[in-house]
Order: sequence, then structure tokens, then C-alpha cells
Amino acid sequence: MKFKTVSELFKNTVNEHSSKELYYYKKGSDWSSINGKTILYTVTDITNALISKSVSKNTKVGILSTNSPKWAMIDYGIICSGSATVSIYPTLIPSQISYIVNDSGLKALFLENEDQLAKINEIWEDCTSLEFVVMMNDSFESETDKIIKFSTFLDIGMKYGNENPKSFEKSCSSITESDLLTLIYTSGTTGTPKGVMLTHGNLTSNIKATLEAQQFERNEIFLSFLPLSHVFERMCGHFCAFAIGATTYYAENMESVVDNMKIARPTRLISVPRLYEKIHAKIITGIERAPKLKKIIFFWALSVGKKVSSLKYSNKSVNVFLNIKYKIAEKLIFDKVKNTFGGRLKNFISGGAPLSIKLADFFQSLGLLIVEGYGLTETSPIITANTAKNYKFGTVGMPLSNVEVKIAEDGEILAKGPNVMKGYYNKVEETNLVIDVDGWFHTGDIGKIDDDGYLKITDRKKSLIVTSGGKNIAPAPLENSILNSIYVEQCLVIGDGKNFISALIVPNYESLKDYLKSNNIDLNSREAMIEHKSVLKLFDKEISESMINFSKFERVKKYKLLTDLWTLENEEITPSMKVVRKKVISNYSNIIEEIYND
Repeated sequence: MKFKTVSELFKNTVNEHSSKELYYYKKGSDWSSINGKTILYTVTDITNALISKSVSKNTKVGILSTNSPKWAMIDYGIICSGSATVSIYPTLIPSQISYIVNDSGLKALFLENEDQLAKINEIWEDCTSLEFVVMMNDSFESETDKIIKFSTFLDIGMKYGNENPKSFEKSCSSITESDLLTLIYTSGTTGTPKGVMLTHGNLTSNIKATLEAQQFERNEIFLSFLPLSHVFERMCGHFCAFAIGATTYYAENMESVVDNMKIARPTRLISVPRLYEKIHAKIITGIERAPKLKKIIFFWALSVGKKVSSLKYSNKSVNVFLNIKYKIAEKLIFDKVKNTFGGRLKNFISGGAPLSIKLADFFQSLGLLIVEGYGLTETSPIITANTAKNYKFGTVGMPLSNVEVKIAEDGEILAKGPNVMKGYYNKVEETNLVIDVDGWFHTGDIGKIDDDGYLKITDRKKSLIVTSGGKNIAPAPLENSILNSIYVEQCLVIGDGKNFISALIVPNYESLKDYLKSNNIDLNSREAMIEHKSVLKLFDKEISESMINFSKFERVKKYKLLTDLWTLENEEITPSMKVVRKKVISNYSNIIEEIYND
């Protein structure tokens, strides 16, 4: 693959695939498509319009929107102008947006709709660098000097391009590997968000190494639903997909992902573990409701699949008799499950959070492999990855070909390579704390490399719990084990400075209702549910079973069920769905006190 910058990547693809339908999106009740030629024209107009507005090299331009072909084309338009894209989570509240706008010195901002405009109008007076916004929705009518319709913006770009026909090419050719491509603000689980500076060289190095490891083919079909404002989806589902001329379908929203899968029929699915947990819960809940015979057939098929996958995993042959049983199981169960994902899925790709071995093993038994990788925003993002040919459950794979990994004396994972960020924007001291003089990036994660070269993450360095008895306990493995339960939606393990480990748990109320109904108990109030003796008995069993493989001092001794999900608005989770430990502990301090006072 011959590209040194993302602008060069873009031009290669649109020139090679000018007539191919590269983007699909839902328009009304039908799916519409956009080919390479149209994408090139649109991106050229966006680039020229930005240049006409004096948006020059290294200027910061933001996107505040959910995923769509427009998001993708605007990103390429900003990139080809030599500017840097500031990707902003659409779920952020005005004060959080204000911080990013002011910290980055944002000059222009693309907005999805009037809801996002309302947020900006609330803070615009305090954002002195912001000169204008562009409304992405076609229905917007109330234009001003500072609020421009997307169609008007394209007209501005077309006019400028006609007057300056070499503008687009000149802008693209002036971009170098060391130029800033994007500014992505970290989620801020441990403090104020920091702007991660990623260059063209950072991203292109990671794109090439990822494509080499995962061996994506040119006929791939992706379904984009993870936020493009997150580096994982942006690098894998946006840049990597485009680099190989793959077809990308944009999901309508998170609720419609399963339905959209049946239309898109993706060959690869990129997601975080939470989606796989929800799919697992839905499958198990459906089977529990099914007639007895169907239930027996399903679990028989699952056991057959487990035996076959175990043999293949160990590079052992499958005997004729077992192979016949597998073919029957495939016909009766596995093919039907695969058809819910469109029927041509090669494998799942998981990142962003730890994936439990139990979950990986479950899907592998159904003939659906989940390959897990690892990385951070600061590393563009991928450091290590399992692949369809080389994988080991419970690990995050081996380092990419151009990335080095080592474990520090205190167990921290260090990474080095062309994918490591330029630094934190306007934060020299913070940058020097995480990138040492030898160029090693300190990830803040604790882990170990096994004899085969696979990396295993144990926890975040700052999340380690030290009990009053002096025991060091990593909460993540405990939380992941509890989250394997179909009855658990969110979980936080606590016990720092205490004499035992406990947990705050938000139940999956949909699964819990089904359980109660199956036991002829009709309750609608969440408060009533979490106090009912049948529910407490159920959770006692679920927690007990999830703790079997842990040492006595590590196990969760007590727990408290909560009625409300942790939310972004309450600052209890980040936009990428990570739990903000300190905030949850602070918000539920009274309940935690009750647990330990009892």
C-alpha cells in the first residue's frame, strides 16, 4: 500500500474505485449509496470551502455528530485541507464541549442538527476562537453569517474550486507525515481530558500494520456503529476500510444495529465487548424461553461446537464421528445464529475494553470467532492484536509488526513505535510523564507477556485495590467475571483500604423481568425488584459462581444492587462507556458506607 499520508490514502481509493458504491446509508425507508467519484467531488468542495474561509494548515476544525457518510467525507475534507480534525462525542454536554473548543482553539465546527446547535449557542459567547459552524442536516433553513447550511458550504467550495482549479491538489500535496491529522480528547476517567495529537504518520503506520495483521480483503463489508469520534472506529472502520476500497454501511443508530446487520451482511464486525455481552444475553434469554426440545438441541450443539473449537484451538484433528455431529449442529443451530448477522461474517473484532474468556469461548463454540486487540488513543490506537490465524483467548494478541512492547519492573506495559502520539496538546509536562526519553510510551496498564509472545492485561495501574490487609487486587478481572452474567448491566468492584472486597451492581432489568415472569412474579418497580428475595437469591448465586476461579481474599463478599444506570450526564461513565471509578464511588458513598458498616 503506497501512501504516506491519509490524504494520499484518500486519493488512491477514490481514483481506483471511482464507480464503486463505497458508502451506504438509510434515507427514509430505503438505503442510498455514494460512489468513489461522488465522494471525491464532495470532499474536494469541503476542502476548498475551508480554504476559502482561511482554514489553513494546522487549523483545528471540529465534528459534532453521530456516524454518517457526511461525517466521513467531512473528516477527509478537513484532512485534505491540511487542517486537523477535532472529533467530539455527540453525547457531550455543553460545558464539556466548551472545554474542548477552547482548549483546541477550534475555528470551525460541523454540527449534526439543531440539538447540537442548541448546545453551541449556549456556550458560543465563551468560545472566542469559534468563527462559524456548518449544519449537516439538509432540513436546516435558518442561515446566518456564522451558521451555514451544508449545501451552501459545498456551493462555496465549488465556486472557489472553479476559480482556483489546482487548489485541492496543491493542498493535498503539501501535507507531510509529520503534520497533525487529528486531535482526540481522552475520555478523562482520571481527570481533565487531554487532547491527543496524532499525525498522518502515526495513523498511516497503524493502518498499514493493522491491515497486514488482520488480512482484510478488498471485498470486505463493514457496518459502522461505534462512534467515529473514538479512535478505534475511526482507524479500523473508517481509514482501514477506505484504504482497501471496502463497502461501509452506516447504522441508523445503536438500537437498529441488529436489523441493519441483516441488510449490510458485514464480513467483519468491529465492536466493544458490551455488544457481544448483550448479544450473548439475548441468545441465552431466548433459549431459556424456548420449548424444552429446542433448549436441549441448542445446548447439545453448543457442547459439540465447544469440543470442535477446542480441538482446532489445540491444532488437533476432529474425528469423523464428531465432524458429523458438528455438521448437524451447524445445520440446526449455528447457521441460524450466523444468519442474524447477515450470514457472511468472517469474524468479530473486539477492542476498547477487556473481553472475557467465557464470552470468547461461547461465540467460538457457535463458529463465530472474536479476535481481541489492545491499544489506546495515544497509540493510534492498536498496539497488539489477535488474528483469525493466530489467537489466544484471555490475551490481547501479539504486537503489530512495527510496534515494540515490553513490561516495566512494576508490571506496566510500555510501547514504542511510529504509532505513538506526538504528545498532549499544550501539555508538555503531561506528555513527558507518559513518553520517556527513550521514546517508550507508558500505557498505565499492568500486564505480562507469555512464553508465546501474547500480551495479557491484568488491570489499570491506578485502579489496583489495596485492602486494609495489604493485599493488591486487580478489580477488572472480577468485574469482567460478574459482567458475564446476563443479569448484570454494570459493575464496579471496590474495597480500597477496606478489609474485604464488595461490588456495586446495576442489573440488566430486561433480563431480570424475564426471570421474574418465568417464576410467576410480576413486578414493575425497580426498587421492588432489587429487594425481592428471589432476586437476591439469584444474584447470590450469580456472584458466587463468578468468583469460583479467584482466591479467597479476592472474592466479592458483599454487593449492592442499584436502580439507575451510570450515565455520562452524571459523569459516571466516559463517552466510550468506561466507568469513572472515582465518580461512582463518590456518588454512592452512602451506600458503600452501609456495605462496610454492616
